[in-house]
Amino acid sequence: MTALPSILIAAVAAIVCVWGIFLYNGLIRSRNRTQEAWSGISVQLKRRSSLIPNLVETVRGYAAHEDHVFSEVSRARGALAQAAGPGAAAAADQVLSQALGRLMAVAEAYPQLQAVIVFKQLQADLRDAEEKIAYARQFYNINVLSFNTSIQSFPANILAGWMRLTPSEFFRAEEAAEQEIAVSFTAA
Repeated sequence: MTALPSILIAAVAAIVCVWGIFLYNGLIRSRNRTQEAWSGISVQLKRRSSLIPNLVETVRGYAAHEDHVFSEVSRARGALAQAAGPGAAAAADQVLSQALGRLMAVAEAYPQLQAVIVFKQLQADLRDAEEKIAYARQFYNINVLSFNTSIQSFPANILAGWMRLTPSEFFRAEEAAEQEIAVSFTAA
């Protein structure tokens, strides 16, 4: 009869140990999903960024006197490339989006440019990149929500504290990003 309490204690200890392992692995999995989702945003931002020089050069050929717009796009693209973390990247992305909006407004002033096949393809590629960035942002923010909830919920928050896990930052749109930028991609 004295063996029963020892077996019970060992069983409870084993259950707690297995539960701790599952909890630990779940936190690691959640953190890794968040990091992978951020890499998806990073890839799409770089893809869009690589399209921009071609778009700028195409527009520049028709609107050489708009140098301030071209340099603004170039500066914004450089700031995005050097942004560290979701907050800085979101702010830099917003500046780049506004600069691209101004570039497209310049392009609309030149109907002959609207007919150039290269320009149309670049516009389509840019639209595609924007859609993929929006999806990647959404996917990242869903993973951040899951991760942050995991590390802030009891009892996982105790283990997360021991592991020094901190909440991830959401990829938030700046206040200006919530306002629509009037840009038309239709051919004139």
